[in-house]
Amino acid sequence: MNIPAQITPLMDNSTLHRVERLRINCTRRFTNRSRGEHLAGKGGTSTEFSDYRDYVDGDDVRYIDWNIFSRLRRPYLKIFHQEEEMHVVILIDASASMDFEGKLERAKQLAASFGIMGMLSLERVSCWAFNAQGDKLQYTKPASGRIKIPEMLRFIEDIKPGGDAPVNEGIESLLKFHQGRGAIIVLSDFLAHADLSRSMNLLYSSGLEMMGLQILSPTELEPDVTGDVRFVDCEDHKFLDVSSAASLMDLYHEYLEAYTNQLETDCRKRGGKFLTANSSDKLDDVLFNQLRRKGWVV
Repeated sequence: MNIPAQITPLMDNSTLHRVERLRINCTRRFTNRSRGEHLAGKGGTSTEFSDYRDYVDGDDVRYIDWNIFSRLRRPYLKIFHQEEEMHVVILIDASASMDFEGKLERAKQLAASFGIMGMLSLERVSCWAFNAQGDKLQYTKPASGRIKIPEMLRFIEDIKPGGDAPVNEGIESLLKFHQGRGAIIVLSDFLAHADLSRSMNLLYSSGLEMMGLQILSPTELEPDVTGDVRFVDCEDHKFLDVSSAASLMDLYHEYLEAYTNQLETDCRKRGGKFLTANSSDKLDDVLFNQLRRKGWVV
């Protein structure tokens, strides 16, 4: 019996085939004027009728409804839905803090999944990765269709961790190069010493719906520390000595909850989505349970 080769090391074939049947569920539907599969609310050139409006000088007479004109002696223009394309931008945080307890591997798995969903929906999908300060971004050009999936998967598989770039710098660097409206899926632990409000405002004004997926490790979600501890930042190597660390755990959980709640609130204010996932959860549970229940995918 011939067993088919695994298509990508990021996930097994059975998971990949289930992913192919999902679609990204964006809330705001930012789209571009170039033709695509999304129906816009303004007039267009598809065959799906939308509404009527008064004829004004300069309108194309081919769209006048002559049946109405013969009855009312006034010209009315038929309006059709315009089909437009949506960009799906996938941004992967590959900084050193993601190289811990499978966080980057999970980010790559989810990036591949979202990329497959977008490309099979004929969206324009581009993948970006950052791990160093400045404009040092790796990315793929926007592409769509099944034929481009292997190229995207190879790019994601080859992403290496390192560097100390905070997520807000990665977002702002991306916006210097990206063109196109749609949705951006940011895969990060969001552990940055920065206010992300500015970055989210820039995304919003650029016509990109923010979908933030925070990936945290089991240790970050439920630290098991006692006694005296030295914490070392894996990116800038600064350290902090703490005595009786166990007594600070309640404060840590309170701060973490407040921080993630604030991130979710900031995303929602701008019409976006936010979700925190545990890097140790099974990939199938995240994709087909958590993301589905939260309305990220359909």
